[in-house]
Amino acid sequence: MNGKLSLRRPLTKMDYLLTGLVISSVIYLYYPVIVKMVRQWYQDPNYSHGFIVPIISLYMLWQRREKLRTTPVNPSNKGLIVLASGVFLLLAGTVMAELFTMRTSFIVILAGLVIYLFGVEVFRVVSLPLFYLFFMIPIPYILYDAVAFPLQLFAAKASVNVLQALNIPVYREGNVIHLIETTLAVEEACSGIRSLMSLIALSIPLVYFTGSGLLRGVIIVLSAIPIAIFVNLMRIVLTGVLAHHYGAKAAMGFFHEFSGMIMFGVAMVILLTVTYVVVKVPSFGRK
Repeated sequence: MNGKLSLRRPLTKMDYLLTGLVISSVIYLYYPVIVKMVRQWYQDPNYSHGFIVPIISLYMLWQRREKLRTTPVNPSNKGLIVLASGVFLLLAGTVMAELFTMRTSFIVILAGLVIYLFGVEVFRVVSLPLFYLFFMIPIPYILYDAVAFPLQLFAAKASVNVLQALNIPVYREGNVIHLIETTLAVEEACSGIRSLMSLIALSIPLVYFTGSGLLRGVIIVLSAIPIAIFVNLMRIVLTGVLAHHYGAKAAMGFFHEFSGMIMFGVAMVILLTVTYVVVKVPSFGRK
């Protein structure tokens, strides 16, 4: 046994007391942080995928329950170093009023607790579900803008090229597309970053549940980038085509309201198709 304990050992009163104390402390520390983050998921469509990330994480953890039962428990003081790092991030984020740092510290704290209470071997088993939680954290606005603005310009330029290839009179000024009957502005919401973040977040579980291996997994995750860009481009082009042939009301009515959901569904179908093809291609060896 090498002095290691099994996860199946009987729990003592001290175990329950320590677990309750730890859970209570984490809830007390992070309740305001988590409430604000959930509110942002609800209010900002760019991060609505945050609601499903913890659910997927818990499901991945549940799938590893048999592995956890057989993994030896060997509490490690190395977890204290990780815990100290998480507390430092929390304090720094609080002082600077920087939400991303505060939210990130929550996952660091969880990692430190797992190592300290259960050991490194248990941490290895739960590391993927744990670190997947990073996808629920909204990225800093400075980084968001740095990605969204170039995507806006690219989407506007590429869609104009496609519309011109379809013999539709159109020209572009920055992120504004001018047609004969109307003008379309490729706003931040039309940059495609929303679909991009959601697709990447969903591609990780696809890799995990298909057992794709490293090489296949990298291909699947990276494929989410061009898929999101392509589908967003098609959305703008279709809007332009409708506006040209049927007027601005047709383009900005039902289609505009629901095209985002429709196109994201298309993106998911493409991503699932790519996943199926990549998994079935024998030339990509499992790593």
